[in-house]
Amino acid sequence: MSWLADLRDDLTFARIMFRVLRRVTPMARRRSRTFPNVAEELAARHGEKLALLSARESLTYAGFNARANRYARWAMANGVGKGDVVALLMPNRPEYPAVWLGIARAGGVTALLNTNLRGAALAHGINLVAPKHVIVAEELAEAFASTHGLVEGTAKVWRHGGTAAAADRIDTAVAALPDGPIPAAERPALTLDDRCLFIYTSGTTGMPKAANVNHYRVLGAMTAFAAVMGARADDRMYDCLPLYHTVGGVIAIGAPLMAGGSVFIRDRFSASQFWDDVTDQNCTLFQYIGELCRYLVNAPAHPKEKAHRLRLCCGNGMRPDVWPAFRTRFRIPHIREFYAATEGNALLFNFDEEPGAVGRIPWWLKRLFPIRNVRLDPDGPAPMRDPDGRCIECGPDEVGEMISKIVVDPRRPGQRFEGYADRAESERKVLGDVFEKGDAWFRTGDLMRRDGRGYFHFVDRTGDTFRWKGENVSTLEVAETITRFPGVEEANVYGV
Repeated sequence: MSWLADLRDDLTFARIMFRVLRRVTPMARRRSRTFPNVAEELAARHGEKLALLSARESLTYAGFNARANRYARWAMANGVGKGDVVALLMPNRPEYPAVWLGIARAGGVTALLNTNLRGAALAHGINLVAPKHVIVAEELAEAFASTHGLVEGTAKVWRHGGTAAAADRIDTAVAALPDGPIPAAERPALTLDDRCLFIYTSGTTGMPKAANVNHYRVLGAMTAFAAVMGARADDRMYDCLPLYHTVGGVIAIGAPLMAGGSVFIRDRFSASQFWDDVTDQNCTLFQYIGELCRYLVNAPAHPKEKAHRLRLCCGNGMRPDVWPAFRTRFRIPHIREFYAATEGNALLFNFDEEPGAVGRIPWWLKRLFPIRNVRLDPDGPAPMRDPDGRCIECGPDEVGEMISKIVVDPRRPGQRFEGYADRAESERKVLGDVFEKGDAWFRTGDLMRRDGRGYFHFVDRTGDTFRWKGENVSTLEVAETITRFPGVEEANVYGV
């Protein structure tokens, strides 16, 4: 009776997807309503209800919005205009989203720097976006010091915390500013098309790239995933993922807040402390990447691993061998796996909880989600072409590169490709004349297999990468680092 199972899965998919579309579709018609506006609405609605908390600090909805107002006033007072960049190097904490929310409210763009980087790699990320200011948390002062002599430009460096001079302490400067509403006449007019963040992607074919993330992508991700998770006012998200990435810093933060829930932010993932945190903090949601689930499955039994209140976990990259063990051992009611990329326009959901699948596209959604797998040339990185010069779509269970059509339509902003800070890097990700003359498709760089039931399964990356603590790292980046050492003439690095 497999047709009954397929029908049930289709109904489940339709119910959740229509909930998502019902919330996201109207966004495109309200071009001037961005997350800075929504945060004000949430503060007015929920006031002193707890929004963000951690072991070191907490912010209510009103407090989160007020703290952002102070950062907005700081930005405007220090010459940050519409489109100007501020780089942020700060560990996970409730203050983190308040910083970029305030800068966005002032019209600025925050570049979310990877806190694991040092030296030339960190300097490269800063130089890509040419910031006016760099904010460095005291805990990462030594990491930033390793970029001495490598950072270009004349950005002013602000320390957050520590013993720096008062003139260079942003926490001191912000504390002295009013936290009340900023009159609309004093704020720049923003639309969903304006840039909000720079989020760095994995350096699959070289050094990391700074992806343009506009206000639509920020608010759209928050709104969509609130619907995907069925987020409620009594939910509490457990977020131990880096806030400098989209999943940890936008989806895990925004989805619960959109519903009036709260988020517990941990500085980093700890397999030994995970179940203590989740249980003691009464978390009902957990945002994952697959590597974390693998760590938990391989960890020794914990006395609280079944005492939690989790009703759903949402994330990407859970391996098929980990999925059943994770769900059964820890008694997880629901798993929402998805596929997406910070800069990409391809989005897949696995609402059916098919183990190991990143998602599927039912026949009735193929026009709304134009995603295909195309054959790759075995002798090169480019897709194969037929005698007419068109790409060749893969058949069932055939491995190929996933591509997604770029659509320039104000009613479908999610199908655009916003690109990177580096225009040349943006052009490399666009594939033209794919199935008809003049069309353009985004190259994901991911090898996928679509089975006979329509489920997509992740196979590998097209570039030479390896996984490190849940992140894709380019082997070229490692090789470039090694060759800087005296005596090393050449290095060839490959992932194992």
